[in-house]
Amino acid sequence: MKKNKLNIEIQFTKISQFIINAKENAYRSINTELIKLYWQTGNYISKKLSNSEWGASVVDKLAEFIQIKHPEMKGFSRRGLYRMKQFYDTYKNNEKVSSLLTQITWTNHLLILSKAKSIEEKEFYILLTSKEKYASRELERQFKSGYYERHVLSNIKVSAVPTQIDNEIFSKFKDTYVMEFLQLPDIYEEKDLQRSILRNMKRFILEFGRDFTFVGEEYRVQVGNSDYYIDLLFYHRELRCLVAVELKTIDFQPEHLGKMNFYLEALDREYKKSYENPSVGIIICKGKNDEVVEFALSRNVSPTMIAKYETNLIDKKILEYKLHELYKSATVCRRNIL
Repeated sequence: MKKNKLNIEIQFTKISQFIINAKENAYRSINTELIKLYWQTGNYISKKLSNSEWGASVVDKLAEFIQIKHPEMKGFSRRGLYRMKQFYDTYKNNEKVSSLLTQITWTNHLLILSKAKSIEEKEFYILLTSKEKYASRELERQFKSGYYERHVLSNIKVSAVPTQIDNEIFSKFKDTYVMEFLQLPDIYEEKDLQRSILRNMKRFILEFGRDFTFVGEEYRVQVGNSDYYIDLLFYHRELRCLVAVELKTIDFQPEHLGKMNFYLEALDREYKKSYENPSVGIIICKGKNDEVVEFALSRNVSPTMIAKYETNLIDKKILEYKLHELYKSATVCRRNIL
C-alpha cells in the first residue's frame, strides 16, 4: 500500500510540474508581448517627435487617450510613454542585446535605464539579468554592490597576472565577493564565517553565481590513510567541474596555494567523473596584495583563483572613482602612444 501511495504521489507531482511549467511559459509569453508592445510604442513616439510631427503636449494627450480607452493599461502615463521612448532610443541599433530584451521584465529594464550610466553598463546588466534570472530586488542589490565596477576592475587586474587559467573559467568568478548579509561580529574566526555562509546559502549563491550548486561543507577527501576537509565544495553546471572553496579570515598568503593544489589533485584523482572537467579552486581571503598574488600564481599550474570578501557594501562612489581614474589613465596612455 505504501509503495502504491508513493507511486501515486510521484505521478501527481509530475502533473503539478506540468502546471508550474505552463504558468512559467505563460508568464514568459506575456512578458515577451509586453516588451514588444513597449518597444513598438517607443518606436512610434520617437519617430513622431524626431520628425517634429508631435510636441510634448501631444504625448500628454496620448496618455489621457489611453487612460480613457484602455484604463487597464497602467504603464501608459506620460512618464511611462517617455520611458518607452527612452527604451527604444537606447537599444534601437544595439544588436548585442536585441535578442535579450524580451527575456527580462519591464521593471528590470526600468532599473537598468535609470541606474546604469553608460551603454556598456546597461549591456552588462541586461546580459547578467537574462543569465541569472534576477528578480528586481536581486538586480537592485547588484547595482548597490557595484557589481559592474567590480567586474571591470577585476578583469583589468587579472589581465596583468600571468596565470594558466582559461579566460572562460576566470569569467565565472569575481575578484571581490560582497557578503553584507552575513552580519558577522567585529571579531570572528573561519568557522564563524563558514557557518554564517551556510545559514545564508541562498543569498551566498546569488552573489557567487546561480550556476553553482552546493555539494557540501567540510567535504572529506581521503589521501592515504588520512582525511582532509575542504571548507565548501560546489559544482559548476556550465563549466562541468567541482569547485573547491577555502575561506581565510586573513590576507592571502602564498602557502594557501599549496593546500588548495593538494585538494584539487585529490578531487581529480578520486572524485571527478570521467566526463567532468578538472576541478577549480578559489581561495576567498579577507584581503590580498596583487603583487603577492602575481608572484604566487606565476608558476602555479592548477586552476586556482584568489578573491577577497567584504562584509559591508562597498561605497559605490569609490568604485566609480577608481573606474573613472582607470579610464582616464588609459586615455592618457593612448594619446601618448599616438
